[in-house]
Amino acid sequence: MRRVHSMPFGAEITPNGVRFSLWAPTAQDVRLLLDDAELPMTAGDDGWYCLVSQDAHAGSRYGYKIDGNLVVPDPASRFQPDDVHGLSLVVTPNKYQWSDTSWTGRPWEETVLYEVHVGTATPEGTYAGLMARLEDLRDLGITAIELMPIGEFPGRRNWGYDGVLSYAPDAAYGSPDDLKRLVECAHALGIMVFLDVVYNHFGPSGNYLHAYAKTFFTDRHPTPWGAGINVDGEGSRNVRDFFFHNALYWLEEFHFDGLRFDAVHAIVDDGRPHFIEELANRIREAIPDRHIHLVLENEANQARWLGRDSKGQPTLHTAQWADDIHNSWHALLTGEDEGYYEDYANRPLEHLGRALAEGFAYQGDPSPHKDGVVRGEPSGHLAPAAFVSFLQNHDQVGNRAFGERLSHLIPPKRLALAQGIFLLSPHIPLIFMGEEWAASTPFQFFVDFESEPDLARAVREGRRGEFKRFKAFTDPEMSQRIPDPTERATFERSKIDWSEASQSPHQEVLAQTRHLLDLRQTEIVPLLKSQYRGSNYTISPEKSLDVTWTFSAGTLRLLANFGDRLVSGTTNETIRVLWSSESAGIADEGLQLPPWSAIVMKRTYA
Repeated sequence: MRRVHSMPFGAEITPNGVRFSLWAPTAQDVRLLLDDAELPMTAGDDGWYCLVSQDAHAGSRYGYKIDGNLVVPDPASRFQPDDVHGLSLVVTPNKYQWSDTSWTGRPWEETVLYEVHVGTATPEGTYAGLMARLEDLRDLGITAIELMPIGEFPGRRNWGYDGVLSYAPDAAYGSPDDLKRLVECAHALGIMVFLDVVYNHFGPSGNYLHAYAKTFFTDRHPTPWGAGINVDGEGSRNVRDFFFHNALYWLEEFHFDGLRFDAVHAIVDDGRPHFIEELANRIREAIPDRHIHLVLENEANQARWLGRDSKGQPTLHTAQWADDIHNSWHALLTGEDEGYYEDYANRPLEHLGRALAEGFAYQGDPSPHKDGVVRGEPSGHLAPAAFVSFLQNHDQVGNRAFGERLSHLIPPKRLALAQGIFLLSPHIPLIFMGEEWAASTPFQFFVDFESEPDLARAVREGRRGEFKRFKAFTDPEMSQRIPDPTERATFERSKIDWSEASQSPHQEVLAQTRHLLDLRQTEIVPLLKSQYRGSNYTISPEKSLDVTWTFSAGTLRLLANFGDRLVSGTTNETIRVLWSSESAGIADEGLQLPPWSAIVMKRTYA
């Protein structure tokens, strides 16, 4: 099978030659640079410039000369061999012969996500290198990998959120065909592949849209990265389509199973339908016959995008990253109270209980961190599978000054307690690469702006400036210890070391992760596939937490003691113990929960 996503943007091979198409509504003159030729392009309606060339072929280099002097790559380039400022490459996407013709994905309820940064996940830092680790992940119990953004970014190393060419898999990781091989190999092992995509901004280097499509942006909706994306003003139809086609391109041409949409709260849309709504509808209509999973990152906690139909299937988006669950856990486990943890530090257990039971801790409540701004919508009606839960991810690890993992911050017993509850809760779990064995390596913030020293200096100083509001970095000398994100050594330190997974104490953590994921597939997933009937939670004055989730197939109950005294009690004999942390359990004298311990139980309905 051959797969191609047809779109009005970019270079497309047709029976009559290669069609080049650029939307440049604010340019006066556009010429196609094709190999050694310069060809005038005719302006059409609504700012489109098109040309069909019989001299172009797969492998041709091309770009666009704007108003006689500026040469830019194709914003819809399928591949950039020479980075964001170089010429684009004509690609023949239907040349790749797919063998996964019977693959239609996996049900959402079976999902166990594994977040991966391709460049630091293996020594090679490539799609091929990651492909070699897929069997290990399959054997662990991972059912889906989620790649951090791979759209072409400046230089050879980047988290991916500085990407500027959204259609081009970054050349630092391999070719487009290498990426397709990774997806195909994952499918052969029963593993889904998700991609993190960024539709709220472009990076600071290599974005030329301002030069010829000023209406791509708008000053009406400023963002932390500058002018907002114009999704609701004049010319916004083409802007919206640029991103809608991008989503379909990854899902169709590269056969991805799902997308994670970065920071959609930064996409401001005063029109109707909202960008978020139309995005999901376009995807659902275009691909009705596969399991396609759409996940939001949305600080606004808008439950409106996560609704289900009468059969329990998502009508728009499948789930949202549950930052509230993570942030509550982190404040409870570490005691940290600065930055966004300020919203959780005053009552971490209460926030955790509500988030575990209902998905959002903030459901229309004022945020202390945001000076009392009300955040969130009621979410108690949503099934737990509408939320992706995690103890760690690239943000909460990498945005720390030194990139420490949770295993660097808390004792192993507390980490094991949190891990057990996290992986056996009915939300969809996400594991950050290396977390499964408590990797010793940090994950630090890194970029590559070696060819732009002024930008590199600004990023270096900006990174250190971000932490001046934290008590630990008010001393300038301490601030200077923050790793330089522009140095290659920062990137190298962030590469995980797979060999340590077979060494103590990492191998014991890995064995526990594997055990918990086995339990999840056999005991939790069948509940998630049945109808959700609601949840409730209570918190005692002694700091014990009791959460119950009810499904048509059974009940899941968590009892946890976060206080400093033993908690004793009785429990129903029909409830079976699935897992208990060290020293917790049910003995002759009844339920016994020492300080900082937990037990997870299940009751199955006939």
